[in-house]
Amino acid sequence: MANSLQMSFQQLSKVLLQYRHYWQLLPFSCDRLPWPDDELHRRIMALDELQVSQIDQCVSLQQQHFAECFPALFSLPDVITATQSREITALPFWLSNGIAGRKLQQIDALCQHWPASQLPVVEWCAGKGHLGRSLAYRFGQAVTSIEWQPDLCQQGEEMAAKYELAQQFMCADVLAAPLQHVLHEQQHLVALHACGQLHITLLQQAVAAGCQQLHLVPCCYHLIPHTPYQPLSTEGMQHDLLLNKDDLKLVVQGQVTAGARIEKLRLTEVLWRLAYDELRIELSGQVQYRPLPSVAKHWFSADFADFARWAAAQHQLSLPAKPDWARYLQQAEHRAALVRRIDLVRHLFRRPLELWLALDKALYLQQHGYQVSLSELCAHNVTPRNVLLHAKKPALTLPR
Repeated sequence: MANSLQMSFQQLSKVLLQYRHYWQLLPFSCDRLPWPDDELHRRIMALDELQVSQIDQCVSLQQQHFAECFPALFSLPDVITATQSREITALPFWLSNGIAGRKLQQIDALCQHWPASQLPVVEWCAGKGHLGRSLAYRFGQAVTSIEWQPDLCQQGEEMAAKYELAQQFMCADVLAAPLQHVLHEQQHLVALHACGQLHITLLQQAVAAGCQQLHLVPCCYHLIPHTPYQPLSTEGMQHDLLLNKDDLKLVVQGQVTAGARIEKLRLTEVLWRLAYDELRIELSGQVQYRPLPSVAKHWFSADFADFARWAAAQHQLSLPAKPDWARYLQQAEHRAALVRRIDLVRHLFRRPLELWLALDKALYLQQHGYQVSLSELCAHNVTPRNVLLHAKKPALTLPR
């Protein structure tokens, strides 16, 4: 398995480097398709908006339309291994009450991958401890749920006490200081969708403590304090892709779990940011794209004029008394269509990039004596962040 993971990582690194000018770019900064590839241009520009959307969400359609343009990408071997899942019973309604539908499916999926063990469990970034409560109920293991928000800890403690489960909570900021007094060898760490630096810190602290087992489903790889991304493994350092936050955000773009309202807000956000950029160029004369900070999605349910005024303040620009808002929105339509087509190609590399990041973490654990596997937690429509990393220390063979 060690050699297999290394070979997969090297192949992924080679392909991602070979095609890096197709994905390692900022679409908002482009005024035309940025690749010198006539056949790719022809295929992209022949698509209507519905086809762009359909292909973006369907792996088989991506292969059908683009395999000839990117043969090395579509011939990569599968990194994810099949694992045997265990039968579990459904949680009783009083225990599953309050857990959103997809979240409950994800918890059930992780429980189906749970190995037979009596190790005490540490749940990382637990929230209210829904996962820990499910593990305590189903498998009778003692669970310590670590969460930094006191109100969530209190709610979790109350539910555990109410249902007489072996679950306790610890209120702690895992990024502030190592939990040396909490973590030790005879433990099983688990984290379901721990973001960015939170899951990196989990891996580092698990290695330092020598924890026996680990189940991790990473998420939001871009939520790290500094970029470029610092690979954890020796292999990652040797094949460093120099990933910035825009590259890392690419991994989590195109969430298939988003509802129609969220998708509409996302499209509105793209259009409004580009419309403001048209305004900014006209006022400043500076053609080079200037990014704006992230903002809450509720901004894009309001009025474009309010967003443009906020954006102008970020760039210290003075607006005219009565801007022609409609004109800037109309000008942005062409750029928004271009961005969608550039992203259609960039999105071909989302999963390979995610697997590269997961393999870097798997190889890091291997370097520290763990047996590691990567498997699929659940179907893509339950969560696109469905890479499950399982690591365990091999059993010691005692001398006779």
